[in-house]
Amino acid sequence: MKAAMIPQPFLHDDTGAVRFWVDVDGQPVGASVRREVLHQCFAAGRSDDQPLATYQAHATALHAAVRRRVALGSIEPVMLREHDLRLPAV
Repeated sequence: MKAAMIPQPFLHDDTGAVRFWVDVDGQPVGASVRREVLHQCFAAGRSDDQPLATYQAHATALHAAVRRRVALGSIEPVMLREHDLRLPAV
């Protein structure tokens, strides 16, 4: 599937999660991350953070986390949690 066919990310107000899609081996995989996780992982020192803007600023890391989860056997929709966004210490 072409990248242009992947829907744009959006904030789902009812769940408080940003929903987005990631190209994994040519297939779009649906994923989400709750606003609280975005805040804790990327904007903990802020009180004015916006979930969609925070997602967009960290999309590369979030997409990599989805790809790691899929590689480990997760099926869609992939819901990212805090531990998915922590990289192992090297």
